[in-house]
Amino acid sequence: QVQLVESGGDLVQPGGSLRLSCAASGNIFSIYFMAWYRQAPGKQRELVASITSGDSTNYADSVMGRFIISRDNAKNTLYLQMNSLKPEDTAVYYCNVHSTLSVSWGQGTRVTVSS
Repeated sequence: QVQLVESGGDLVQPGGSLRLSCAASGNIFSIYFMAWYRQAPGKQRELVASITSGDSTNYADSVMGRFIISRDNAKNTLYLQMNSLKPEDTAVYYCNVHSTLSVSWGQGTRVTVSS
C-alpha cells in the first residue's frame, strides 16, 4: 500500500500560479504510474495529467500548455505546476498512484481560482 498526502491548494486570482505536491510513502518501489485528477462541484472526477515510471507524460486538453507534471524520486514526491489559472480550474485536486500491488488516492487539496 502507498500512502499519499497532497498539499499546495489555495485561493488564487485568475492568471496566477500554484504548485501542488503529493508526498508518497509506504511501498513506493513498485510505483509505475502517477497522476493528478480533479473534481469540480457537481462534476465527475477527471484526469488532469499523468506521468509514468519512464517519464512519459500526458495532459488533458484543457490544461495542455499551462500545467506541468513532474516527480522527484529522491523526495518521493509528485508535483503539478499550474500556470495561467482560470476560474474553470477550480476543483479539489487528487493525487493517484498505481503500483504493482495497489491503486492509491490522496485526500485531495482544494484549488479555488477567483478574483
